[in-house]
Amino acid sequence: MSTEEHTPTEAAPAGGAPRSLAEALRGRDDRSLAVLLRARPDLITPVPTDLTQLATRAGTRASVVRALERLDRFALQTAQALAVAADPASYDELAGLLAGDEADPAVTVALPHALGTLRDQALVWGADDRLRLVRTARELLAPSPQHPSPTGLGPTVAEATAGMSPGRVQEIVAEAGLASTHDSVSAVTALSGLFTDRRRMAALLASAPPESLDVLTRLMWGPPYGQVTASPAAHLRWLLDRGLLLPTAPGTVVLPREVALHLRAGRAHRETRPAPPPVEATAAHRPQVVDATAAGQAYTALATVEDLLKDWDEGGPGVLRAGGLSVRDLKRTAVALDMPEPVAAFWVELAYAAGLLASDGEADERYAATPAYDEWLELPAAERWARLATAWLTATRTAGVIGERDAKDRTLSALGPGLDRSAAPEVRHRVLALLAGLPEGTSATPDSLLARLHWERPTRGGQQPPQPQQQPTLSAHPAQPSRQGDDLRARIARWTLSEAESLGVTGRGALSSHGRALLGFPHDAAAGADLPETPGDKLPAHHVLLPHHPAPAPSPDLVAEQAAAASRAARLLAPLLPEPLDHVLLQADLTAVAPGPLKRPLADTLGVLADVESKGGATVYRFTPGSVRRALDAGRAASDLHDFLTAHSRTPVPQPLAYLIDDVARRHGHLRIGAASAYVRCDDDAMLNEILADKRSQGLGLRRLAPTVLAAQADPATLLDGLRAMGYAPAAESAEGDVLITRAHARRTPPRTAPEPVPDGPPAPDDTLLGAAIRAIRAGDLASTAPRKTTGDPAPSGALPRTGSAETLATMQAAVLTGEALWIGYVNAEGSASQRVIAPVRVEGGFVTAYDHTADEVRTFPLHRITGVAELVDDAT
Repeated sequence: MSTEEHTPTEAAPAGGAPRSLAEALRGRDDRSLAVLLRARPDLITPVPTDLTQLATRAGTRASVVRALERLDRFALQTAQALAVAADPASYDELAGLLAGDEADPAVTVALPHALGTLRDQALVWGADDRLRLVRTARELLAPSPQHPSPTGLGPTVAEATAGMSPGRVQEIVAEAGLASTHDSVSAVTALSGLFTDRRRMAALLASAPPESLDVLTRLMWGPPYGQVTASPAAHLRWLLDRGLLLPTAPGTVVLPREVALHLRAGRAHRETRPAPPPVEATAAHRPQVVDATAAGQAYTALATVEDLLKDWDEGGPGVLRAGGLSVRDLKRTAVALDMPEPVAAFWVELAYAAGLLASDGEADERYAATPAYDEWLELPAAERWARLATAWLTATRTAGVIGERDAKDRTLSALGPGLDRSAAPEVRHRVLALLAGLPEGTSATPDSLLARLHWERPTRGGQQPPQPQQQPTLSAHPAQPSRQGDDLRARIARWTLSEAESLGVTGRGALSSHGRALLGFPHDAAAGADLPETPGDKLPAHHVLLPHHPAPAPSPDLVAEQAAAASRAARLLAPLLPEPLDHVLLQADLTAVAPGPLKRPLADTLGVLADVESKGGATVYRFTPGSVRRALDAGRAASDLHDFLTAHSRTPVPQPLAYLIDDVARRHGHLRIGAASAYVRCDDDAMLNEILADKRSQGLGLRRLAPTVLAAQADPATLLDGLRAMGYAPAAESAEGDVLITRAHARRTPPRTAPEPVPDGPPAPDDTLLGAAIRAIRAGDLASTAPRKTTGDPAPSGALPRTGSAETLATMQAAVLTGEALWIGYVNAEGSASQRVIAPVRVEGGFVTAYDHTADEVRTFPLHRITGVAELVDDAT
């Protein structure tokens, strides 16, 4: 976007330059107001009644803080420079504070854009010769002992000498080589003039002792405060006598702002960053290699989610009383998935964000797969991946904070409350968008990505609030400042890089073609240049966000665009994923090798018949008596298993495997267990004698009821498990004596919806809402500012008109005959008061029908709700 587009033309009112922010806003056109409201959507929540209320809301502390947090580094530095400049300041003065005496050309080029951004967001108003920072912003950014400025500057000479005695001021003026004056004001003015005169100030410092210059150098970039003893050394006394250091409290001195600026060659900041740092490339790979690597990770991601939910299919871990997963259950899940706990927590949270996992809501609440998981399994692999990736991009739940402590010193648990970080979706989009700005197949250094993100949002995300400055003792060297850790945005960015790689959005650190499509890029988009500062020139607005723009609302159009992008990504990924196989390779050691992913029916059946022994490029399944019995419990007969293996094996069925199936089938169901509380039934009384004689059966409380029946004190499930542990193959039976078939994967929660992302403040308004809001604000402003004749008692400025009911009725009736517009005060049924300009059409039955200029429609108003009326002056409308 060009500088001209960023800099609104502020038309001055008829009387000259704007005298307030409201007047400056009144001079803007609709397009400029739309830019403001889009950048600061909190200003239209709810819609202001007029431009005066809009200006008031734009100056509130909460709104200004939010706007400052969304500025890039140079725009924020521009605001900070205005906070230490005169009020009002000229453009040249501002440029001098940022570019310094040497007039840095990069600053000169970038300043109009930064100033235009501040004007767009109503943080600065006024013409170039009278620039004013919004009062609240000045209070937040101006230096003070309690809240030091990032510039490191202290108070001005006038501020520092405000409480000083006139005699002492005159002594300082005399020691500085200035003529004495008759009053303190002129003396302070003369001293300030000396400190801002480069030539005279250089001559004064040339006569300073070297130790004095060393003190000034130490205070030059801040903190500007220092401590001195009651009897300062000679080099400190030299500075105090000439006002180069001024006392602020007993034992405390400060370096005046004018002196610091001279020492800094006019710069307000030690380092001015007018341009964003570039994203540096680390390695370049062929795009085909990146896509293949990312596709392999995508397939692994799908397998990981399936393994996780398969492990929880028959009832997952319980839900903590405060919500979430216990540390012990997370460890068990990590062991089952063979991965570290933080990685397991990410996959658990991803399944939850995608709506595949939830709590069942029972009295003994547990986690399990949702019905949506079964629907997800039926989708093609590429579409399943697209659903996971879309859920990850938009989720505000952040797995990286699991294990940390919340504000109440409680540990944050997986699937528990308190994991939402509203900045997460924006940071993920921005990190991937920066990768997309590199040539295809190129990865970036994490440090350069973090530096770019920090430039775009220097004050956002976990920074410590301003702390009182430590005052160094000027007789000793100051300690080096400690380096603070990464803020939240930086941590989310680091997590994004690793999560995107695990999910297959990136491969070898570079954005894949399907990841590019997921963001909304065309597959053949030209790359190779860094992203512009305004990404909207090349990128879809809903995927790559301006540094100072909030995330857009999930409107139907946005949802449709995201679905279309996910569909394009799935189409690009599909050819890269391995084709599901319909066969395995059986081996004589009771194992089966799947050389690739298996088709769904084959994988499901084999997962019941055998246990997974190892994974990788090929999956190895092992057949055991327990796994074969599991298949028989699910209703399969031995002949079914033989036919299944013969049909799906590229190698002959090994004889040991056939013997294993027949042996387990021969013993399966020979023992029958039902509910008595529990019993064992068998036609072979010798086997029952063997069970009774086994010491391992003592805990089951068995006793013989008949030659072929044993009764047990244990419940049927415990009895089943106990006899199976003893090496038998019992089968459960129903009350009618039929064998019960137990099928796996039966436990599901009731229908659940995926968790909604927590928005980062009010959503960005769409064009329809913006147009309606601007029309309402304009109409309300017309009602509040239209010139009007006085009727009844004159109303104070901004107050509703007040007239009696008879006078209101008469004025309305007269306006119907003359067709004139009126200014009225109106209180609606909810008690909200407003001012309106109406053109009455009909008055009858206690109601007035009129064209409402505020709402741009014909409306009917009850007369008893009209507080008063006034005629507009001629040509007011």
